[in-house]
Amino acid sequence: MNVSSKAAAEIRDPIHGYVYIEDDEKDIIDNPIFQRLRRIRQLSGAHITYPGAQHTRFDHSIGAMHLAKLAASRLTHIIDLKPEQIGEIKMSALLHDIGHGPFSHLFEEVLAERRNISHEDLTKRVIQETELKDILLKHNYKTNIIPNLSIGLSQKRPLFMNELVAGGLSVDTMDYLPRDSYFTGVEYGQVDIHRIINSFNIVQDHLALDQAALYAFEALMISRYEMFRAVYFHRTVRAAEIMLIRAISLADEELNFTEVSEISRYLSFTDETTLDILINLNTKGQSNLIESKQIAIDYRDRKLIKCVFEKFVQRKDPFMEKIFGQKKIREKIRDEIAEKADVDTAQVYVDVPTTPSVPFTSSRQALKSLTLVSDSDRTHHETIDVADLPLMGAISGYMDIIRVYTNKKSRETVQKATAKILGEDSIKSWWNRVSM
Repeated sequence: MNVSSKAAAEIRDPIHGYVYIEDDEKDIIDNPIFQRLRRIRQLSGAHITYPGAQHTRFDHSIGAMHLAKLAASRLTHIIDLKPEQIGEIKMSALLHDIGHGPFSHLFEEVLAERRNISHEDLTKRVIQETELKDILLKHNYKTNIIPNLSIGLSQKRPLFMNELVAGGLSVDTMDYLPRDSYFTGVEYGQVDIHRIINSFNIVQDHLALDQAALYAFEALMISRYEMFRAVYFHRTVRAAEIMLIRAISLADEELNFTEVSEISRYLSFTDETTLDILINLNTKGQSNLIESKQIAIDYRDRKLIKCVFEKFVQRKDPFMEKIFGQKKIREKIRDEIAEKADVDTAQVYVDVPTTPSVPFTSSRQALKSLTLVSDSDRTHHETIDVADLPLMGAISGYMDIIRVYTNKKSRETVQKATAKILGEDSIKSWWNRVSM
């Protein structure tokens, strides 16, 4: 593999400045499969609310690779990190999102629902089943390593390598927060990521942090939480996203978007091609296809569904835990709201966050602990519970929001029906009744 310091190209990135590209990276980046990421927006439908959010998975992947190289350089001063491992870290970061479908995580929701497939599954397949594999082999990468490491689940490499690519302190998180902040114009994502990277350490094969940089870690976590509130789970952003999910789901049986047996067909779908297919759908008089097409047109024209109810709740309440954790309970709420409002259930959407407010670890669990190394004595370390940190305890878990959406026509009736079920004095009595 090429780990030469001589750059084959350079990219002027608005977040990181000049990013220098080596020959092996350039061969991947110039390939049409990677170039496809230019046509998949990083934030799905967020540009409907934040017009500047036009950045893509392409930008982000290059940024993550850049930070991976910085992190690997830092770790060479701590441990004996081999050139082969440095190459694997940067290449895995570059390819970590290669399996994303149109509209990024939104399409993944449909994939998970209909096929029980994640974008990580498809990332592995794209690397293993396309010409990207040939490029990796050309540069002497082990193609039994990169697919798993790119999703943070390689059992053949040290845990810290997985954590760098996909953990709670990953280069993925440290790129998308400032990038999303910059392009949306929301200030919360501005974090001193270089302070964090320059404080990396290794303890018992895990990624650790110098104790003096704890404040920077807390700032990173709080930034992510605030970005969820301001951008990722913004009520209007979610309105657009819910519509896209619904349109794709309704048409999937006809169009087979989620049929991924042929990886080349899957890779033909991008944000714009998928939306164009939905808008020009031959409905054949079928109600589901008619609805899908109209939703896609409304999304394009920014005629969004309306939020008629929003409630911040205490997730630690066992009752609220059931609402957040069980889709069937949310469907019961939806059905009863629709019945009381005398509208079709398809016109009512109950939405709750499904991503934890602190990042996942590489093993797909919410980050619960952090290992800190003493500046004065690097042989001394301690592992702390993230929830025990004063600021982190308040945001650990999930964003505790329940929202109900409907179309403009049904807004008033659904709003009244929702208040009767989810209002302050009604929600627990409703629960007691339906759970009997």
